[in-house]
Amino acid sequence: MALTKEKTVNSVYHQVGLSKSQSRTVVETLFEIIKSTLEKGEDLLISGFGKFVVKEKAARRGRNPQTTEDLQLRARRVVVFKTSGVLRNKINGGS
Repeated sequence: MALTKEKTVNSVYHQVGLSKSQSRTVVETLFEIIKSTLEKGEDLLISGFGKFVVKEKAARRGRNPQTTEDLQLRARRVVVFKTSGVLRNKINGGS
């Protein structure tokens, strides 16, 4: 099951003790900060969690699998997530 924005708001509400509307504002503001940072092409480092890195992908040749038609895929930016060592250890059952 995926962690949704609504579940995040509820977790902040129950664990931090803010009102529901304050919790929603905090979560929305945090996501806006994350989005604007990545839009600028800046990396986002969250200590103990991981790093979001914006990478430039060059234009390349591709193929439509349904028609096998060759096409040119445009250059684009993608976001890559690299886990921290701390999170990687927790995921793999370490302490």
